[in-house]
Amino acid sequence: MNAHQLVILALGSNLGDPRRNVRQAMERLQQLSDVPLLKSSLWHSSPVDCPPGSPMFVNAVVGLVPRGCETPESLFPKLQQIEKDLGRQPKKIRNEPRALDLDLVAFGDEVRAAGNLTLPHPRAPRRRFVLQPLSEIAPDLILPGQTKTVRRLLFDLPPDHGMLKLEA
Repeated sequence: MNAHQLVILALGSNLGDPRRNVRQAMERLQQLSDVPLLKSSLWHSSPVDCPPGSPMFVNAVVGLVPRGCETPESLFPKLQQIEKDLGRQPKKIRNEPRALDLDLVAFGDEVRAAGNLTLPHPRAPRRRFVLQPLSEIAPDLILPGQTKTVRRLLFDLPPDHGMLKLEA
C-alpha cells in the first residue's frame, strides 16, 4: 500500500460496548476503502485529557485507501456521520466519554489547518494510544511534518503501563 495515498484513522470508544463500537466502526470504514483495511489490534487505554472519572478507552487504528476523488474535506463529514450513527452525541464537555471517536490522523501527505480539520492530527505524535496501534500496521510510516518513523516516535514516549492489548 502506497503511503502517499494511505489514510490513517484512530478509533476510540469508552461508552456503551466499546469493543463492539470500534469493530462496527471498522466495518463501516471498510465501505470507504478501495482495498481491505489495515487494522490494528484493539487496545485498552487510560483516558487522556478527559474529565475526571472517565471510563477506560478501547482504541485501534486503521489504514485505508480512499475511493475515487476523496479528499480530506469530503471524508471528514462521512466520519462524523459514522460517529453519529454509532451513538456519538453532540459534545457538552471537551473530551467527555463517547460511544465513538474517529480521528483523521493523516490523509497521505496532505497538510491542512482550517476550521475543524487539521492534518496531520497535531497531537498524534505524542499519543501512545494512537502510536501503539499504528505501529502494528505502519511502523515505518513517517507522518507529514515529522522526521521520525511511527516506531521511533513510540519508542521516544514515556512508558504507559495502562496500555494493554485486548485482541488482535
